[in-house]
Amino acid sequence: MQTLALLHTSPTLSPLFNELTARILPGVRVLHFVDESLIKNTIAASKLEKATMRRLIDLVASTFDAGADATLVTCSSIGPAVDIAAQLHDKPVLRVDRPMAEKAVATAVAGGGRVGVLATLSTTLAPTVALVRRVADENGHQIEIAEHVCEGAFEAVMAGDGATHDRIVGEALTGRMAGMDAILFAQASMARALAALPEWAVAAPVFTSPELGVERARDVLADLLK
Repeated sequence: MQTLALLHTSPTLSPLFNELTARILPGVRVLHFVDESLIKNTIAASKLEKATMRRLIDLVASTFDAGADATLVTCSSIGPAVDIAAQLHDKPVLRVDRPMAEKAVATAVAGGGRVGVLATLSTTLAPTVALVRRVADENGHQIEIAEHVCEGAFEAVMAGDGATHDRIVGEALTGRMAGMDAILFAQASMARALAALPEWAVAAPVFTSPELGVERARDVLADLLK
């Protein structure tokens, strides 16, 4: 039996990823690792610090020590550290937001090349925008990016007020992102807000990271068996 490790920075994401892995990865053993210090220290410092990067790298190593065949890091705020960890370990280390960025760029390029990025934390917005630009550059695409932080939404969902989080994100999605050819939700925790909106309210395709990230993990695990 293969094993996938999920490394979270908030315990609130475990139920969502339990549902996704049960559906997309039946027969794969799933191990959850949670360390809130990764995101809380990043928010407090308003940036991803080297100490946090070193901690993430050590935590990834611990997932492999526990028997994981691949590790999916579900937090986009620490994405740059995930890229470094991937270079230091022989087993796959995956960013949850990379597949989302690839899909959004491809969709936007097929239209007018305009990509909208919504986040509930500025510390997540910057690395997500950088990832979108990198994906576009790697594929030789020219894009325009509109970015916005949904102030107050992160604090609401962390306090258990999902309705307020969904309202703030929904208002930004339908108001700030007008005219986009593709829209990204920078954080996995934002995916829930999309379900609260009617399809007609959103003019462009919206990409979220959890399902696409788990699908990428499925493909990577399948490749390991070849």
